[in-house]
Amino acid sequence: MANVTLTIGTRPFTVACRDGEEARLQQLGRMLDERWPGALRAAGNVPGERAMLFVALMLADALDEIQHRPPEGAAVSEPALARIADRLEALANALERDPVAG
Repeated sequence: MANVTLTIGTRPFTVACRDGEEARLQQLGRMLDERWPGALRAAGNVPGERAMLFVALMLADALDEIQHRPPEGAAVSEPALARIADRLEALANALERDPVAG
């Protein structure tokens, strides 16, 4: 078991992790630290639990945005594609029942 010290803002936090996961944990710590100045401002410049809560909310917001973003290169969201497919299927069924003379 390894120990990694993460610095969030100016405060060090020592965290245990499995051997070999130190670099990943340090990367995650840097993500927290990058958001710390904005979180600290949102918490009224009072460091502590409230500021860390804002860091967590910022990360949760970013994760939510990524999860609901259309896949890379897709111009239309999945629900919109499903509605389009349903409409095309209904149109195909209507044309099969009442073909247009050409």
